[in-house]
Amino acid sequence: MKRCDWAKGPYNEVYHDREWGRPCHDDQKLFELLVLEGMQAGLSWVTILKKRPAFQAAFDHFDIAKVASYDETKQAQLLQNSGIIRNRLKIQSAITNAQAVQRIQAEFGSLDAYLWGFVEGKPIVNVYTTQSEVPTHSELSDRISKDMKKRGFRFVGTTIIYSYLEAIGIINDHMTWCDAYKACKKEADQSRPME
Repeated sequence: MKRCDWAKGPYNEVYHDREWGRPCHDDQKLFELLVLEGMQAGLSWVTILKKRPAFQAAFDHFDIAKVASYDETKQAQLLQNSGIIRNRLKIQSAITNAQAVQRIQAEFGSLDAYLWGFVEGKPIVNVYTTQSEVPTHSELSDRISKDMKKRGFRFVGTTIIYSYLEAIGIINDHMTWCDAYKACKKEADQSRPME
């Protein structure tokens, strides 16, 4: 199988083949990936993938309401959990972001509607043949990052958001020669613009 250059090793391969670049519309999954992208800041993505089961267990499988209600006792427990990234600011941002997601859901109906509204429901399919062509941010990630910060989200800088948009399929940055490119493009072509 032909894969993007970064998809080396079993964790990256599975993530690349099954998730990355595929349009995601489930709020809980969208929240999970947002938290994981924030946790990844300064670390390698494979580190996060290896710890993902521990993250899922520690954060109640990213149940938005549960994470939004975490108190200081729960934060202290998370800081003692060696299976996850024990960074106080990142853990606090997961809670803050869950609360921000709840406000988004109240205003837009869902996190899905909010995020996909920036592209009117249609994924951006880029045409790259080398990894060096892929940007670290774009006008879209700049705009979403700015709006999310205004809404109280943390760890949502434009580089993190660009990576997040790739992860949830709003942006398809698979190489054109990658076997997953066609599958993601097909899913993108089948996406209907939002009404």
